[in-house]
Amino acid sequence: MSLALARKYRPATFDELIGQEAVSQTLSLALESDRLSHAYLFSGLRGSGKTSTARIFAKALLCEKGTTSHPCGVCSHCVMALEGRHMDIIEMDAASNRKIDDIRELIEHTKYKPSTARYKIFIIDEVHMLTKEAFNALLKTLEEPPAFVKFILATTDPLKLPATILSRTQHFRFRKIHQATLSKHLGHILNLEEVEFEQNALDIIARSGAGSVRDALTLLDQAIVYSKNFIDVGTVTNMLGIIEPSMLEALLNSIFQKDEAKILEFINSASEFEAEMVIDEMMLYLKEMLLSGSSQISSTIIERFFRVLADAKSLLSMGTDGEFVLSLTLFKMMEALQIRDIDTMIKTLEKELSGVELKEPEPIPLLKVSEPIVKKEVVAQEVMPVIQNEEPIPLVEEEQEIPQNNIEPPQIEEPKEERKVLDAGGKLFETLLEKIYDRNYDLGECFTRSIVYVSFENNRLTWESSANKEQKTLLKNYWGLIRMMVQEIFGFETKIKNIAKELPSQVEEPPAVVNTIQIEEPMPIIDNEPFIPPMQENNFVEEEAPMKSSCVAPEAGDTESAKEKDERTILDEPMIAKALELFAPKKVRVKRK
Repeated sequence: MSLALARKYRPATFDELIGQEAVSQTLSLALESDRLSHAYLFSGLRGSGKTSTARIFAKALLCEKGTTSHPCGVCSHCVMALEGRHMDIIEMDAASNRKIDDIRELIEHTKYKPSTARYKIFIIDEVHMLTKEAFNALLKTLEEPPAFVKFILATTDPLKLPATILSRTQHFRFRKIHQATLSKHLGHILNLEEVEFEQNALDIIARSGAGSVRDALTLLDQAIVYSKNFIDVGTVTNMLGIIEPSMLEALLNSIFQKDEAKILEFINSASEFEAEMVIDEMMLYLKEMLLSGSSQISSTIIERFFRVLADAKSLLSMGTDGEFVLSLTLFKMMEALQIRDIDTMIKTLEKELSGVELKEPEPIPLLKVSEPIVKKEVVAQEVMPVIQNEEPIPLVEEEQEIPQNNIEPPQIEEPKEERKVLDAGGKLFETLLEKIYDRNYDLGECFTRSIVYVSFENNRLTWESSANKEQKTLLKNYWGLIRMMVQEIFGFETKIKNIAKELPSQVEEPPAVVNTIQIEEPMPIIDNEPFIPPMQENNFVEEEAPMKSSCVAPEAGDTESAKEKDERTILDEPMIAKALELFAPKKVRVKRK
């Protein structure tokens, strides 16, 4: 009569236990040193060896050789214990004998000495199924049993046990059996059974066993019969109704390649499988890739795929169509590859912004790109010399130079003729300028003044930046908008390369003075000042005093605040020094009348 593999190859000694080295070593040392407790609690996953360990321990306690970790196996006590017919080893199933009356009967047995053996041993399996009253009845006996009584309790859920039971027992926790250890054990049994196999098939069976030796041996029994004494991957996957790993590998390759046709082909071919099973197998396959350190896929992509698969599990729990959920899941996984992670976007933005802040050139007139701005510069240069002249003769000379200035605009427009012949990137850059102007006119003005297009090659947009401090601040505030428009026009994968252009500092002060005069137009006042050159030697620019009650206005009266101050010592005044400390300006202008 043939036995199931789980019964036929049940371990008979501590050495035959697999995956529970800590438990077997502790019990063996306790037996050898005769340091035995009166009650033990074994907890762990189903099929992890709790009941088998309890029987081995009971046989070791009753062996005629004495309490030893290696019972002889040939004496009468060992033989009866191995055959399950020893009178002093009482096994009780607490799932079917859970009432207080059953515990009372057990307590009654503890009053009598063992019939033939050294100890009377009670093995209570699934002890967490006892009722509250049964636990309370067992407490006193479990705490102080007779010297010849040993209790061995086994459970798969120790959290359901009262704390009073846990405190009266030595607790041994049985671990899940590792997949590699379980697969090796299955191979050993098949060699004893003289059955050929493929190692990958055993790995699938061991994985399906989920850490339980009994579950794995039950599946192995079924596989031997189904495969006709040759266990391979195809027969195992067909028997278990799961999808083959090769199909999952091909599916992931199709997702990475964004091949929608192959994905749809997989969905049609996988219609015979349960959608939930396919999703579970994909999770397990991704887990194996992550733990194996595969370079084909990053941990970030695995985390995105897992979130998509977890959402699919929740949809399936709502009773939705499985094939539709599977299709939606696969296409969501394909879309997840296009999402850039936050860290990469932050690093890219920091790199782009760092290029903008390389140099800080002084505020100087910049090269204009758009036509309207260039014309404004030309008009300013034509008008300002006329305003600045004090004598009629130079005024005539300037009028003679005006035609020359009228000839210069064609020279300025020469680059415009060259810009007409633009490459594709230049045309897109013009489109970018128009789009920025439409969105924010001030931003468009700033961008046009400070940014010059260079090239666009291999998804890399290169431009030169000659922005001053104020322009940099405006560009940084709107950098997200500019980058979004660049990606929208030039492409999502476009990278921006910024070349900070350091222009030579302009020594000519007249333009700055002219600009000030152009805005305020204090021409009559300047004409009345005969000592402008000496003051310019001292790096001060004289302008009209804004009010007569100021501390620098001599007409205000004889008060201390109205007395005229020397422009060379005005900066030492406490209020002025405090203002300079507060604002930290780069250049100071003193207005004086």
